[in-house]
Amino acid sequence: MRKLLREIARDEQGMSGLERLGVLAAIVALLIFIPAVRSVFGALYNATLGQVDSSGELTGAAVAMRGVLITVVAIVAFSGSGYLILYTNLGKRLAFLIAGAASFGWLTIGSMLFVISAPRGLRPANLTGLNAFQIRIPAIAMTLASLIVFLMFVVALDRYEKQRSDV
Repeated sequence: MRKLLREIARDEQGMSGLERLGVLAAIVALLIFIPAVRSVFGALYNATLGQVDSSGELTGAAVAMRGVLITVVAIVAFSGSGYLILYTNLGKRLAFLIAGAASFGWLTIGSMLFVISAPRGLRPANLTGLNAFQIRIPAIAMTLASLIVFLMFVVALDRYEKQRSDV
């Protein structure tokens, strides 16, 4: 019992990698207010995400990089904000388990709805070589994968609760 309490206390000390990343993001956000730093970030943006071709249109690489960046930021903001709120009240471990179970539970439900109701746009008859089942294979795979990970989080939560009740 004392060993478990020492492990929990040791795990709750110090900054985790996620906390370090949050501090770094806050420092960068504050540095943006300095004009010299802002010009460096502006030049970096123009060199990567603001590339245009001779006609003035964004290049395919710039559009792709913007899409990847928006996707990553959206995922981090979605899961990170929930984790942050849970972390302040529950601690590292329990917050991670609850946030993971909630995220993958939501992903399971969303992908299951996609399997049932998609596609709304082009009908499978208009897509060359794909029938109604084949067009849903990626969504079915996502549903099964997210369901498996969700169940793993639920089992981990159960083990965590049993471990806590033994103390």
